[in-house]
Amino acid sequence: MPNDTTTRTSAAREEPAAEAPTPEGATAAGYRAVFAVREFRAVFAAHLLSLLGVVVSELALTVLVYDLTGSPLLSALTFALGFLPYAVGGTLFAGVADRYPARRVLVTCDLVCAACVAVMVLPGTPVAGLLVLRCVVAAVAPVFTGTRTAALTDILGEGDLYVLGRSLLRLVSQSALLVGFGAGGVLLTVLSPRGAITLTVLTFLCSAALLRLGTADRPARAGAGGGALLKESVAGARAVLGDRGTRGLLLLFWVPAFFVVAPEALAAPYADEIGAGPAGVGLLMCAMAVGHIGAELCAGTALGPEARSRLVLPVAALGLLPLVLYAFRPGTALALGALVLAGAGAAYVIGLDQWFVEAVPAELRGRAMTILTAGLMTFQGLGMALAGLAAEFLPVHQVVAYSGAIGTACTLLLVVEVRRTRVRYRSARQG
Repeated sequence: MPNDTTTRTSAAREEPAAEAPTPEGATAAGYRAVFAVREFRAVFAAHLLSLLGVVVSELALTVLVYDLTGSPLLSALTFALGFLPYAVGGTLFAGVADRYPARRVLVTCDLVCAACVAVMVLPGTPVAGLLVLRCVVAAVAPVFTGTRTAALTDILGEGDLYVLGRSLLRLVSQSALLVGFGAGGVLLTVLSPRGAITLTVLTFLCSAALLRLGTADRPARAGAGGGALLKESVAGARAVLGDRGTRGLLLLFWVPAFFVVAPEALAAPYADEIGAGPAGVGLLMCAMAVGHIGAELCAGTALGPEARSRLVLPVAALGLLPLVLYAFRPGTALALGALVLAGAGAAYVIGLDQWFVEAVPAELRGRAMTILTAGLMTFQGLGMALAGLAAEFLPVHQVVAYSGAIGTACTLLLVVEVRRTRVRYRSARQG
């Protein structure tokens, strides 16, 4: 989450390349090779600050809206608004990622978010204003993330360093969910909700400073052009989604994510169903993140690029199967095991990242990464909403089991499609 026009000299732009080890060195040294790149360290620190700030502010804002209105619906809507505007921002503003220098886009996004959060903490801001500002921050997020992801190819290259860099940022995102909500809960015991939100202003400003001072000022990826931004953004989305190969890869990111969120969305009612209590809710919410972190760390450190590439399709095909165990209404221990395995299955994306960056033309990369982020968050939000709706008519354990079974069937169809397009892609390159 969000947590440039003139270029520097060519020597400044080449400095990161001189620091970065070769992809072969990355394979040997694992994640250490990525941290050896000075620019990536700045990006990583900015990402960590923004994430922790966002997680804390989401929790605090939800509590603030509930305190002001006493409405569970508005409180839940405040949290849901973190997902819904992604589709709008990712579609309408995707052109920003390629049209302007990456550093300027990233710093501007952080400053816009800092300004929005600063207005949120003002005592006179009405609830409607809080919700609108929440939407603005969420709409900016895919532009920020897409621009940063595309910029990683400039900082780390397009090989294994890029894949490991993406993996590190993803691992931080998963870890922030575990740490951030806990930290937010502790903060709210000593600070008011507005006081906790105020800290987010500082995290965004610190992130902007790190990106401004710690990354090189590179030229825009596609040039400013003369067309309207909206037209350029839509044209980029059409180009990315219109290509059969990139569309299949995008869906392989999105579709499993749509189904895998069901047990998290229904953790509270399932814990109630099996009598696990509040502690059980926390464990069920954390289990998939633990599985994902562990599996991706293993894949990033123990496997080379070719091995990770070979595992993409089989792991994606089987990743949702552990959720079928919910059909037997498992107790806490078995449910946690199923969730850890399902989380581990998400590690297929470390290889899929490389496939995607290879498939997208450089001039479309910013827009493609923005669309990837926007679609991922939108699919997750829709998956949570539909899981909740299904649980109004079916027992919770059946909803999760059906998510695993139907999701596996849909992913298998995608795996077949991606395998076909990958064969054609490799044949075209060799030809």
